[in-house]
Amino acid sequence: MSPSRRLLLVAAGAGAIGLLAGLWHGRSPLQDSEAGQRALQAMADATAPKPPAGVQPARPGDPLPDIRLPGMDGKIAELAAIAPGRPLLVNVWASWCGPCVEEMPELQRYARAQGPTGVQVVGLALDTPEGVAGFLARVPVDYPILLETPGPADASVWLGNTRGLLPYTVLVDASGRVVKQKLGPFEHGEIEGWARH
Repeated sequence: MSPSRRLLLVAAGAGAIGLLAGLWHGRSPLQDSEAGQRALQAMADATAPKPPAGVQPARPGDPLPDIRLPGMDGKIAELAAIAPGRPLLVNVWASWCGPCVEEMPELQRYARAQGPTGVQVVGLALDTPEGVAGFLARVPVDYPILLETPGPADASVWLGNTRGLLPYTVLVDASGRVVKQKLGPFEHGEIEGWARH
C-alpha cells in the first residue's frame, strides 16, 4: 500500500472515530435520520476491530441472534422468548454511561405506553450485577433487564455494536428479524417515530 493511501485511510478512520466520539458530547445531524444512523453504523463498522472467530454481528434483515443471558433474578432468559410474537426494542446500556442513564426515563415512559401487546423494551446491561442493582434502586424500570459482561464477543457485538459504543439500541420485528440499529441516546419523544418500521 502506498504511503499516501495509508495516510488517507488513517485520516478517514480518525475522522470517523472523532465523529462518533462527538455524538456523546452533543447531537449530531447524523443521529436524527435513518440514513444518518446507517452512515454512523457503517463508519463504526469500518473502524471497529475484527470480531472474534465465529461472531457474526447482526445487520438489518438478519434474524435476531440466539442470545441467552441472566436476568436480575439470576435466571437465564432467551432474548427472543421474552415476548414471543411482539417486536423488541433492545437497549444496551451501563450504569456508568451518562447518556444511557439520561435516556432511561424516556425508555421507561415508552415501555409503559406499549402495554401488553406493543413493543417490548428490554435492557441489556454491560455491567456488574451490583452496579445494575444499585442503579435500578435509584432509577427503577418495569421492563426486563438482562446482564452481560463486556467483551469482544458480548451480546452487544452480536446485535451489531461492533465498536462497543453506548447506548446502542436494536429494533427487532415480531417475526424475529433485526429492523433498525441506533448509536446514541434517544431524545424525548424520539422513540415512537424511530420504532415505527
